Amino acid sequence: MDMDRIREAADLIRQADGLLITAGAGMGVDSGLPDFRGNRGFWRAYPALGRQQIGFQEMAMPSSFASRQRLAWGFYGHRLNLYRNAVPHAGFQILLDLARHLPHGAFVYTSNVDGQFQKAGFAESQVVECHGSIHYLQCLETCSMHIWPADSFHPDVDEDACLLRSPLPECPRCRAVARPNILMFDDWSWIASRTEMQDIQFDLWRKKVGRMVVIELGAGVNLPTIRRKGEAMKVPMIRINPTDERVPGARSIGLRMGALEALTKIAEAFGK
Repeated sequence: MDMDRIREAADLIRQADGLLITAGAGMGVDSGLPDFRGNRGFWRAYPALGRQQIGFQEMAMPSSFASRQRLAWGFYGHRLNLYRNAVPHAGFQILLDLARHLPHGAFVYTSNVDGQFQKAGFAESQVVECHGSIHYLQCLETCSMHIWPADSFHPDVDEDACLLRSPLPECPRCRAVARPNILMFDDWSWIASRTEMQDIQFDLWRKKVGRMVVIELGAGVNLPTIRRKGEAMKVPMIRINPTDERVPGARSIGLRMGALEALTKIAEAFGK
């Protein structure tokens, strides 16, 4: 029964001294953020790209910023605005509250580029964004290894056409077009220095934790980076996924639910 597994999940957290939160795109669904599942879901969110039969993978390539700059920044500019305006759902606060009960708190490892964990109250020093962040920019031509915040870039996007109307963001050093500091497909120029520093912080935290538990939220199977990271810890895992909750190992628990629903029920069981 679901409630039995939820109580078991709450017990796993009680027994831990550190919580590793691994999160994929499904974590943002309850905040109203899109979870692209194949081109059909992508084209529902971006019909202008659907009309041109441009898929997510084709759009999410550095070459798109060289060949069709305003379309590429129409897509990423819309996403930047969306993530800036999104309000993290209550599940983020539940995770913060659970972490406060553990001696070594929590660390986040996410493939999401939306910055929602930091917006919800997780410190920068508690988060690894393994695919980078849309809130940072880099030079498309990689004239240097410089990464800078996107705070001063406010994209004006024609959503019907998915085209950027405002000026293209520029590299402050060479004035070439800037791109998001995100790992894309066929991407050999992503500047990973920020993520590498986050990885170092995670390794230092991990060495202090003796009884880790992983709680995985909305991680897909098509790009299994997040699933593999949690499984590689070789510790008890709570996998929360509405379509594929299967878990490896007898000490792990799968919950076939969305993130917010499962976290709410775990919090209730934890408090009893």
